[in-house]
Amino acid sequence: MALVHMTELLRRAEEKGIGVGAFNCGNMEMIMGIIRAAEDKDTPIILQIAEGRLGHSPIDLIGPMMVSAAKNAKVDVAVHLDHGKSDEVFRKALDFGFTSVMIDGSSLPLEENIARTKDVIALAGEYGADVEAEIGVVGGNEGDGEHKVRYTDPSEAERFAEETKVDALAVAIGNAHGFYKGVPVLSHETLCEISERVKVPLVLHGGTGISWEDFRNVIREGIRKVNIATANLNACTMGARDYLIAAEHPDYFGMNEAMVSATYDNVARHIDVFNMTHRL
Repeated sequence: MALVHMTELLRRAEEKGIGVGAFNCGNMEMIMGIIRAAEDKDTPIILQIAEGRLGHSPIDLIGPMMVSAAKNAKVDVAVHLDHGKSDEVFRKALDFGFTSVMIDGSSLPLEENIARTKDVIALAGEYGADVEAEIGVVGGNEGDGEHKVRYTDPSEAERFAEETKVDALAVAIGNAHGFYKGVPVLSHETLCEISERVKVPLVLHGGTGISWEDFRNVIREGIRKVNIATANLNACTMGARDYLIAAEHPDYFGMNEAMVSATYDNVARHIDVFNMTHRL
């Protein structure tokens, strides 16, 4: 189909009452598995990578690959920079053709987060690209150290959205990056209040480890973009591991297929849930 903007996919999701899967990648095999799953499910998705992971997956290499995969996909695909921090990386991603970027100013005081977000919106505007921001602190590890959860204040979220005019807003409701150390307890009350106050699409980070039922619930309560990163990285890794253990004479080509297949399976399961079609 086409390389599209994040806002277009979020608009469609809002009309249907579903969630858009935003799947992080780290190599060619993951890109292939993500795109194949989206095509087989006939479902548009967001393909993304976080700035904190670029030390292992240089943007000069993986960025053009992501954009090319999106342009050649049989479904609409948006390409997104996740958890961006630096203008240098924002501009590189946008130069490569990314259709949206996320500015992660969640660790900043509210006023500074608003100002920083406005700066990035101005930068992205030069390319006609969309911007996601974050208010409140999603816990866990996104590649730059551990963070404790700081729940999003609904009144601050309302002010933030009104002053910045950001295209999508990530919120903290008890979710965390990486693997959860226990069963995640999400504050549905907080999310519902934010949804009532904020009119821009809401984003859930830290999707790995959240139950299918909770995914369905937060989508009903207003989440429109759902990030899946650690589960993808883990699926790809375990696919390679299982192949190397089982194969009598392992080779790259077999390992390649195993990584693609494992990523495909993980993405396909999540797409079914986000489309509200998977039986729980």
